[in-house]
Amino acid sequence: MSLFDHKITELKQLIHKKEISISDLVDQSYKRIQEVDGKVQAFLQLDEEKARAYAKELDEAVDSRSEHGLLFGMPIGVKDNIVTKGLRTTCSSKILENFDPIYDATVVQRLQDAEAVTIGKLNMDEFAMGSSTENSGFKPTKNPWNLDTVPGGSSGGSAAAVAAGEVPFSLGSDTGGSIRQPASFCGVVGLKPTYGRVSRYGLVAFASSLDQIGPITRSVEDNAFLLQAISGVDKMDATSANVDVPDFLSSLTGDIKGLKIAVPKEYLGEGVGKEAKESVLAALKVLEGLGATWEEVSLPHSKYALATYYLLSSSEASANLARFDGIRYGYRTDNADNLLDLYKQTRSEGFGNEVKRRIMLGTFALSSGYYDAYYKKAQKVRTLIKKDFEDVFEKYDVIVGPTTPTPAFKLGENTKDPLTMYANDILTIPVNLAGVPGISVPCGLADGLPLGLQIIGKHFDESTVYRVAHAFEQATDHHKAKPEL
Repeated sequence: MSLFDHKITELKQLIHKKEISISDLVDQSYKRIQEVDGKVQAFLQLDEEKARAYAKELDEAVDSRSEHGLLFGMPIGVKDNIVTKGLRTTCSSKILENFDPIYDATVVQRLQDAEAVTIGKLNMDEFAMGSSTENSGFKPTKNPWNLDTVPGGSSGGSAAAVAAGEVPFSLGSDTGGSIRQPASFCGVVGLKPTYGRVSRYGLVAFASSLDQIGPITRSVEDNAFLLQAISGVDKMDATSANVDVPDFLSSLTGDIKGLKIAVPKEYLGEGVGKEAKESVLAALKVLEGLGATWEEVSLPHSKYALATYYLLSSSEASANLARFDGIRYGYRTDNADNLLDLYKQTRSEGFGNEVKRRIMLGTFALSSGYYDAYYKKAQKVRTLIKKDFEDVFEKYDVIVGPTTPTPAFKLGENTKDPLTMYANDILTIPVNLAGVPGISVPCGLADGLPLGLQIIGKHFDESTVYRVAHAFEQATDHHKAKPEL
């Protein structure tokens, strides 16, 4: 049995009883990475020397002080679009392949305050644009359940590393499903918090009104631990919300009697696979058995979510990525004769195809003559999608449905067809447009590949989302299934 099969609370007890050391945990992480990462390809950079030195320091602190951080000695992987001081941060893009940040993101600082040990940086779709981690500028990550399939994206490295037992948990970022979809594909737990719950300072921006950092873990309890450590207002981020951070762990009671669940008919409709539907209906039976009730509802504007999302996110991306011009930092072409040439060549050579596609779409949507027809209309539809959620939440506590329409697809299967690839996020995107929290928890297998149950909550009500997810997890064995690498 791997040490990482234990929860955080169990590992902390073992450390304090001197049955294991923090150095043992860090050793196990690097040993496992050495064994399997050649196949999975989840990590881009490792921080081994610093991690081992810090583990030794924390081992000495076990007895020497009574107070310890919330994640004391726990090894963690960080998605490569979250900046880490002195540890290369590339966003899986050639344009940033030599970028060494001079500061830490707020979440990284908070992990340090909680005394977690950073193991390394995790692979992703370039600038978080993609649903399969095949758009990485360096290598595709593979799904530990079946190495011929994708791990999902854009946080594919973050989910695959946890599923493969390389780290017990990781941080990802979610713009349109980029934590929940890979969590579903890899059979782990992934939460997108409410927009504003976690600081975005130091997260390289893709779409600033949608991006949110969140935890990927093996269990719901560990997920709550990690969110506890990284949540809270931050003066460095004007979009972080000044709301109280509740004790998320206290909501894991297992009691959901009388809870009202809404199931949108659009989430079980056309395009959603038979296995995904069946696993959700089976999960609803479990939740009913625990005392909750459910009813079918409608989120009528969901059908416009995909188009709305790609217009808005691409527009924001085209503005955010304008800073990568070969002048101040990052890659610079050697083939330029003049300044205009320098901009053109640097961006042509530095960005991958998917990033270029979205920059072009966004620039078009923001251009004179098209702004009202596309960008402005998409913003209006976003308001209607948000209103749909608000209407449902007047009567119900949570919304439940599948995380993805199907289990993981094969590597290379959708790379030639961007529209099919985009449709993979059809069930996760509305949550980002509305800014509400959503979690994916394992709820079964189809052809040996995991399926995820998505639980969506009201703004800043992660506690209820965790309560339902934890009750479901305790009542089933889906989270105990592991890939055999």
